Amino acid sequence: MAKVASVEKDADHFTDEMPTKFSNLSIEEEEIMNKEWRLGVMEEKILAQDVDESMIWSYGVKKSSEYLCVVDEVRKFTESSGSSNEFLDRAHCLLQMAMARLEEEFIYLLVHNEQLVEPGLMSFPSSEEGSVDEYSCSSLEEEQIEGRIRSESSIHAEDFVINLVDPGAVFDLKCIAGMMLICNYDMECCRAYVNIRKQALDECLSALCMEKWSIEEILQMHWRVLNKKIKRWNQAMKVFVRVYLTSERHLCNVVLGDYSTSVRERCFVEISKVSILRLLNFAEAIAIGTPKLEKIFRILDMYECLTDLLPDVESMFPEESCSSILTECHDVVSRLGETIRVIFKEFKNAIRNNRSKNALVGGGVHPITKYVMNYIKTLGDYSSTLEPLLDNQKEQTGSFHVTPLSHHLLSIVSILESNLNTRSMLYKDAALQNIFLMNNIYYMFQKVKDSELRTFFNDNWIKETKRKFRNYEMRYERASWPSVLSFLKDEGGSTPSNSVLKDKFKHFNLAFEEVYRNQTAWLVPAVELREDLRISVSHILLQAYRTFIGRYSSQLDGVRHRNKYIKYSADDLAAYILDLFEGSPKSLH
Repeated sequence: MAKVASVEKDADHFTDEMPTKFSNLSIEEEEIMNKEWRLGVMEEKILAQDVDESMIWSYGVKKSSEYLCVVDEVRKFTESSGSSNEFLDRAHCLLQMAMARLEEEFIYLLVHNEQLVEPGLMSFPSSEEGSVDEYSCSSLEEEQIEGRIRSESSIHAEDFVINLVDPGAVFDLKCIAGMMLICNYDMECCRAYVNIRKQALDECLSALCMEKWSIEEILQMHWRVLNKKIKRWNQAMKVFVRVYLTSERHLCNVVLGDYSTSVRERCFVEISKVSILRLLNFAEAIAIGTPKLEKIFRILDMYECLTDLLPDVESMFPEESCSSILTECHDVVSRLGETIRVIFKEFKNAIRNNRSKNALVGGGVHPITKYVMNYIKTLGDYSSTLEPLLDNQKEQTGSFHVTPLSHHLLSIVSILESNLNTRSMLYKDAALQNIFLMNNIYYMFQKVKDSELRTFFNDNWIKETKRKFRNYEMRYERASWPSVLSFLKDEGGSTPSNSVLKDKFKHFNLAFEEVYRNQTAWLVPAVELREDLRISVSHILLQAYRTFIGRYSSQLDGVRHRNKYIKYSADDLAAYILDLFEGSPKSLH
């Protein structure tokens, strides 16, 4: 404590400079003369500095130490006994002027030595763009979902205490604060400190690009704009609490180190209260907004962020001194959790109530299937958060034991399957109905089997779903090809006449061409499933066709326009079957 030692040394210097004893004065008169002289010297030094408009601390350690020494002498004079009221009044007036100057110096040092560290210079992930799974969605008819913010920040308070004020000025600030404390001007010091640091924290929020918005303004924002602001808030909240607030609390404890713990805590609360409530106000506006489906993942990010920061907030804001901050923080977490549950319920209702009068062309995978499966796949990323939130919302989806989230996911795919069954009825062709259901059930099956969703769906579901899409595949074959194959059947074992054979080949050709024209326009997007179907169709059709051709083609040898009836070889049909299910209509006419 070099400066304190210097103050004590300079205090002794005051005594050395006192005049020698006057032999012709009484002891009482001599005491009065000494006090008069001491007070005059102190007045001269205090008033000289008061007139000087330059900052005392800009002259260096010696000058500032001398001034503190004088101030301390004035303080001691005001506390001495035996002084006349006249001397005490002068001393108190002098001390008041000195305190005003010290407060001015205190503010100057705080303002001119402030160090605002830009977030981009800190060693933790802070990018807003490119840090998420880049998707977009605005309705149940779109397949892409925007999921978790991937750049998880592992900021810990003990690792990120930064210098908000130049370390060279902190000791001077502490000395001034200590002097104002022992002079009973601690309230003035605290008020000045709180006002300056409150403004500094407001600048921190600006550096983090967190503007001042009212709840009404937030509620009126377009989702695409709000979505970006939530991502920014999520990162800003972590940085603000674990970097800026932690550093602010450290600075407060150092500068006001001579003050009581309760005073330091009250100052810190006053400094940070407005800023932290401003951030919480944004989260509250999100929580009370319209519970749209696309919001759930951003709200889950906010919920996780706040619950993760709760221990930090609780440690920084003792309950007895700042219950309002803690209460608001817990309330916002609770509101966000309730909003998540509401959106979850709305999601099911949206699937259940989503209807259309038009069938999807080609019978491919419907956008609602892609949307829902991608949606629940992304929900799986938040399983540790969702499990406790949904624990009281279990639904009966089977006799087997599953977690709360599994219950809901099973319920969602069940609702989706019911929706798809209704949509399949929009197709007039029974074969296409089955193609549509096969495609969509297969997509659901693959999404679960080939992802982490498998942990939420039991083996029974996977086996049952596989059985379902295979069943739709068989139903397609039964609805589509018997009418074609019927023309390749024998006539009770007797040899058909040429006329009958011509008619059979003619109608077979027409039937195959009609199927070809229709089913080249149908779409089976899954390569494996498409190949399976083609192999199955080839097996059914080519075996029957080769048998029929082998048995009766020679009977039409020599018949006029033979190629008009036997238009296709088995190899031709095999090649044409490869055109099926590509979603590109073709014709053989």
